[in-house]
Amino acid sequence: MVETAPLNSRPFVFDTEFDDAGSVVRPSAFRPTKRAYMPAEVEALVAQARLEAREAALAEIESLSAMALSAIGQVVAMAAPALNQVAHQHREHAADLALAAARVIAAAALDHLPTGPLQSALETLGQEIDASPRLVVRASGLDEAARNRIQALCIDSGFSGLVAFRDDPALPVAAFQLEWADGRADFDPAAAADRIATALRSALAAEAGHAESLDHGGQH
Repeated sequence: MVETAPLNSRPFVFDTEFDDAGSVVRPSAFRPTKRAYMPAEVEALVAQARLEAREAALAEIESLSAMALSAIGQVVAMAAPALNQVAHQHREHAADLALAAARVIAAAALDHLPTGPLQSALETLGQEIDASPRLVVRASGLDEAARNRIQALCIDSGFSGLVAFRDDPALPVAAFQLEWADGRADFDPAAAADRIATALRSALAAEAGHAESLDHGGQH
């Protein structure tokens, strides 16, 4: 009995086309799988695979680097206001520390030489009080020695009129009030320190506002 192959079986497939003369019109697209390679071919394939892997790795690294830089930029942009605030607070604390140190140093200096500010004032006001017939000096602790020192300071400053003293225990050390015919001057170490602190804080506040405006301008 002769067995016939199923109708859908194709044991042999020829996709090469020939013309009537036997010439190839369309070659076959079939390429057998190569199962054996020469050492040089293996080395070339390995080198090509390494090159492709390296290029893929570099491309991935570049992509990750770009993503990391973008994330860093976003974090820096978000942290900038906080960093500005921290820097401003640091400047404020440094200014407060400097003011506190200055107060301690100034207090020690004034305790050692309480007539120092009065001497400076008399030297500055020498021309204004020179023509006045009378100068009133109001201060605390005006004992005989202090009055003699102040009298000498007035003479050294060019004042030749009458010096009248008013002892005021309510005034702090080195504070004084001067009164003459057409003017008046006073000095209070605590008030002077407060004015310096106010001016410094105003300067810091103005600087903080300027920095903030620069930040906003950079974002636009």
